[in-house]
Amino acid sequence: MAVAHANADTGSNTGVLASATSGAARFFANYGGDPDAIFGNAGLDPAATVDPTCNISLKSYCTLFETAATRIGHDNIGLWFGQQFQPTELGLIGYVALHSASMQEALKNFIELFPYHQQHTEMSLTRTRGLYALNYRIYDSTIVNRRQDAELSLGMFCNIFRHCYGARWAPEEVHFEHPKPLDWGEHERAFGAPVFFGQRANSVVFRRDGLDRQMHTSDPRLLVILRRCLKTVGIQPAGERPISTRIKDHLAQELPEGCPTLEQTAAALQLPAWTIQRRLADHGLTFKELVEETRRELAESYLRQPQLQLTEIAFLLGYSELSAFSRAFHRWTGLSPRDYRRGL
Repeated sequence: MAVAHANADTGSNTGVLASATSGAARFFANYGGDPDAIFGNAGLDPAATVDPTCNISLKSYCTLFETAATRIGHDNIGLWFGQQFQPTELGLIGYVALHSASMQEALKNFIELFPYHQQHTEMSLTRTRGLYALNYRIYDSTIVNRRQDAELSLGMFCNIFRHCYGARWAPEEVHFEHPKPLDWGEHERAFGAPVFFGQRANSVVFRRDGLDRQMHTSDPRLLVILRRCLKTVGIQPAGERPISTRIKDHLAQELPEGCPTLEQTAAALQLPAWTIQRRLADHGLTFKELVEETRRELAESYLRQPQLQLTEIAFLLGYSELSAFSRAFHRWTGLSPRDYRRGL
């Protein structure tokens, strides 16, 4: 089976199809939340999301679930929303998977067509340790808080597997980019598998056995129509991401291993260092400024997560010691990390 890969790059008018919010208002209400207030805080009109082919802001979509977690007081709201979210609710991309010939073809079609459902995103299928991994990652440096989206998305993907294999199917492992949350035990109960945090991508890791199993809802004629419809009414894939966005994405991934140099970043992006400097200069930016901006955005996000110790946050940002992080944060905000967190 060939490894599949698809990118949906950042553009100025990109987002996600509103079908991704199916049932969200009802779900929030069942947990005691006020759907109108939650949607409003995210800049979304619940009525505008009724049309499953409506294009809504991906940043607002991620904010919707982060807001719900805060307002409802349920830190794992995205985790449980994803577990109950069925492929049919995902709209055209969900039906494409369900009407594919087999689980293998479902994954191939899902990855190929996902850019028409959601942009700013990379999906891929890779081999690892004799297993396969379905990988998902938002590539948009403006969307820093995206934990809830990652957890609900992997739950949604697992339900496609369960549609083919049965409700008792469970992955071998589940990986998340974000740090371990307070109630991480719920994640292992939800997925029925070991869950690892602080990984390079959000991934559902599974065995190859059964990939040729037929989808019991397979319909090749309908699949042709669905593919055509998604390409027609879905979000049109954007062009190449700006160089600053690509650099910030790379920095966010690499910082826990130490802050990358310009030369290391250039090698990873397969560009000459002078080209990066020139392109950034055209926009009045420097590589050092992007590093500082990325660290500050991530720091403010991490400080909102009470389970993370300050020393751990310093490590995640590529600082060798807490004092270096504290000095940098004071330079950015005029506050110490501890005072900033206390103010939250």
